[in-house]
This record gives sequence, C-alpha cells and structure tokens, in this order.
Amino acid sequence: MLGAVFGLGVVLAAVSAPSQTAPQAAAPNAGSFQGSVVKGEASPQVLELSLDDAIARGLNTNLGIILNGAEAATARAERLSQLQSLLPSVDLNAKETVSQVDLPAEGLRLPGLPKIIGPFGYTDVRASLSWSLVDLASLRDYMAARHNFAAAQLTAEDARDMVVLTVGNAYLLVLADQAQIASVQAQVDTAKVSLDQAVANHNAGTAPMLDELRARVDYQSLQQQLISAQDALAKDELALARTIGLPLAQQFTLTDQEPYAVFDQLDVQALIAQAHANRKDLAALVEQARAAEEQRKAATADRLPTLKADADYGDIGTTLAHSHGTVDATGTLSVPVFKEFAFRGEAQQAQAQLNIAQAQLSDKNAQVDADVRDALLDIESAQKQVEVARSSVDLAKEALKEAQERYANGVSDNLAVSEAQQSLAQADNQYVVSLYRDNVAKLSLARALGAGQNYKTYLGGK
Repeated sequence: MLGAVFGLGVVLAAVSAPSQTAPQAAAPNAGSFQGSVVKGEASPQVLELSLDDAIARGLNTNLGIILNGAEAATARAERLSQLQSLLPSVDLNAKETVSQVDLPAEGLRLPGLPKIIGPFGYTDVRASLSWSLVDLASLRDYMAARHNFAAAQLTAEDARDMVVLTVGNAYLLVLADQAQIASVQAQVDTAKVSLDQAVANHNAGTAPMLDELRARVDYQSLQQQLISAQDALAKDELALARTIGLPLAQQFTLTDQEPYAVFDQLDVQALIAQAHANRKDLAALVEQARAAEEQRKAATADRLPTLKADADYGDIGTTLAHSHGTVDATGTLSVPVFKEFAFRGEAQQAQAQLNIAQAQLSDKNAQVDADVRDALLDIESAQKQVEVARSSVDLAKEALKEAQERYANGVSDNLAVSEAQQSLAQADNQYVVSLYRDNVAKLSLARALGAGQNYKTYLGGK
C-alpha cells in the first residue's frame, strides 16, 4: 500500500496545484515540470544534495521553467510586432539604373528615329515613410499584446512556485522511501532473530514445526517488502534527478532529514487574502481578461475610419553630382463602407473570447480559495495522523517486545510474535506515510499562497 501512495507522490505537484494558462497559447503541460534539461556530466563522486540545492537546480534546469520562459519571450515578440504598427515605417532605397531600349520592339517604327536608344542611366537615392496616424484598432491590438506579455511574465514567475512544489515533493518522497527502507530493514532484522529463535526451539523440541514455518514466512515476506522498497527508492531517485537536470547516472545522497513541526497558522480568511494578493497565476488571468477586453474593443474599432500618411524624398539624376531633390506625399483616409458580416463575425469572436476569459478568472478566484482550504485541511489531518502514528509505533514496539519475551519463556507460541511484527510494520508504514503527507501538504499550502519560494517557513511550521 505504501508503494502505491508513494508512486502517486511523483505527480502530486501536477495534480494538487492549480493549472496554468499562458496568453494566447496553451500552457506547457503540467507534466513538463517532471522533466528538465540535463546539465553537466555524471561524476564518479557521490553528490551531496540538500533540499535547497535541489530546488536551486530545479529553478535553473526544470523543463517547466524553460517552456514558460519561452512563452514569455514569444509574448514579448508579439508585443514588439504590435508596437511597430503604431510607429512610422521608414525605408531607405538607393537605385542605380542602366537601360537600353529597342524602339521597334516597343512598337515605335517612325522615320528618322534610331532603332536603339541608349545605353542611358540614372541614380535615385530615396527615403520613404509610411505612418498610420489614426488607427484605433491597431492601438487596441497593441494594448492587448501588452496585457498578454504581462500575463506571460506572471505565468513564468508562477512556474517557479510549481518547480518548488514539484522538486520539494520529489525530494520528500525519496526521504520517505529511505525511512521506509530503514523501517523494513529493522523489521527484517527482528524477524531474523525470531526465526533463529523458532529454529532453535524446534531443534530443541520445545516448539512445533509450525512456529518455525510461521517465522520463516514472516521473514521472507519482509525481505520481499524490502526489495520492493529499494526498487521504489531507485525509481524515485531517478524522478528527482529528472526534475533538477542531474545526469541519471550521477549518484547522490540527500543531506536533509524529513522535517516535522506543528503548523498553527489556521486563520483561513487571512491566508485566503494573502493568496489572492500573491498568486501569480491569478494575476496572469486578470491580465488575460484585460487583453480580451482590448481585443473586443479592437473589433469595434475596425468600423472606424483610418488615416494614413505616405511620403518619400530623394535625389534623382544622371549622377549624384547632377541630381535634384524630389518629394511625394500622400494622405489617405479610409472609411469602411460595407463589411458588416466581417465586422459582426470579428466582434462575436472577440466577445466569446472575453466571456471565456472572464469565466476562467471567476473560476480561478474560487479555485484559489479552495486550494488554501484544501491545503489547510490536509495539514490538519496529516498532523493528527502523525501524532497517532507515533503513538501506534511506540505501542507496537512494546507489544512486540512483550510477545518475544513470552515466547522466549515458553509462555505462548510465536503467533503473537508474528502478529506483533505485522502490527509494528503497519504502524511504521502509517507513520512514514503521514509524515510525508504532512510535508507535502505544507508545500501545497506555500504554492496555494503564492509563496512557494518561502517553503522553509511552512516546512518549519513557523
């Protein structure tokens, strides 16, 4: 059962944290935070890895960070493209022309005219300017691009909290695996003592063969559990390495111990207010809603007249020394007369996108509340489970000790010993799981509050 719980832990960050939305594009899949860009080569030395080191590596190499950064760069480029539509466009052209004309080929066959004219040429150096002086639709599009860029930046910042949650969860999962292995190994050692005792008693004729068989089954069952736990640890170490960009062949050891401290900040309303103020994914949706509003206004502005100015100035002549300046300027007023169906279609599409953005924003506000409340409920429940599990472990150890003494003194058979060993295994299992859940719940709370990078405050229970 513990293996199933821990197996789910590697995707907890993607499941428990709110999904993200990038502007005008699908956000990188939450599973991308389970990957990374590998940096460096594996070294023969064993790497000592603290939780701080792991998170720092994740913030530099995690695939979710990189993809969200690329989305922000794309939004920045779109903003610059939209800005250019509001600014004058100036081009410089230099032309050198040499021509020779065949008049008969052009249809000119007049007496006295030569058949071939040229070669002749001219030089033309010219600058041209084009500027949309009045174009409200382009202005609205630029404002929308600005909001989309702001949303992309906020989403990239929010990705950092997601990395903290993902890497922290993976680190805690490996710690839990190690604790589970230590627990099972201790149970294997205890079972071996019981097995040796049962074998000795059977050989001495003071205990039946059933006692030896029962002790051997218990011992081998625990050996199987130890093998499974070691396999889970190896896989979870690979998953941790994948999230922080370590070469998979790199051996490492965790230097931190699994923390535990009672978390007593249970002012729900204050924490919800903090979450609404700090959550970057919520702020990103606000910016996206504003962008959708600007796009809706841009669709309306398409009906308005536009004013455009075009001008060019340059020198033209047979050579630059024998040239003369020329200028041409044009102002164009464009008034849409009949594009009703196109305008209506654009307006309806923009309104639909605005409705979607507003609905997502409303849902996100409710989701922020739910994230905080869920995390607090998980913390409260996990803390109670930790305390109960601690007591259960102490009681199970005492029961096992008493059962072993009774068996050693010949008061009872080893059935009680077997049952006590199973009870201790279950109690140890529950303690490891509850401690892991408590720490992951605290990381989830930090994420829900938009304070993932202050994770130590929550893991420390302060």
